[in-house]
Amino acid sequence: MLRVEGEIVKRLTRSGSRNCYDPNMHVAVYPGSFDPLTNGHLDIIRRGTRLFDRLLVAVLENEGKSPLFSVAERVDLISRCTKDIPGVEVCSFSGLLVDFMREQGATVVVRGIRAVSDYEYELQMALMNRELNPAAETIFMLPAVEYTYVSSRLVKEVFRLGGDVARLVPPLVLESLRARLPVGV
Repeated sequence: MLRVEGEIVKRLTRSGSRNCYDPNMHVAVYPGSFDPLTNGHLDIIRRGTRLFDRLLVAVLENEGKSPLFSVAERVDLISRCTKDIPGVEVCSFSGLLVDFMREQGATVVVRGIRAVSDYEYELQMALMNRELNPAAETIFMLPAVEYTYVSSRLVKEVFRLGGDVARLVPPLVLESLRARLPVGV
């Protein structure tokens, strides 16, 4: 049992069960560009599903970034890479994250943080989301140690220059990179 603001809430402890500490926090959104999905992203997704009943991996429709993969391709790749992870739903959104959260019944944003520089940016975003919707909470998660240096931008750059990124991305993403990018350019 866990006491939360004067109420007793049962804490599920069975292996593989979700730990829902607050009944209002059962749906979370993990937003990002995911261009491409990395093993660091997958680590956050797997661990996030242990905390929430539904984890919406939400691909931001922001074509201004000149993405390597289209939104539809990213949604498809993430869906295929997470098909065996219960509780994951993959979708896309545009506009304000807090509006999307409201539409989905989500109250929590999950964000991965690799370094202090990530924290500074993510703190600003979390505070703005809270300003726009006081019920929106942000949870920062650290990736597994072996992925703390991995970013989508770095994966694309190393791959373009002929480096081996097989340990950094799921096999389906590696296949897609090989099909999309010329190596050594």
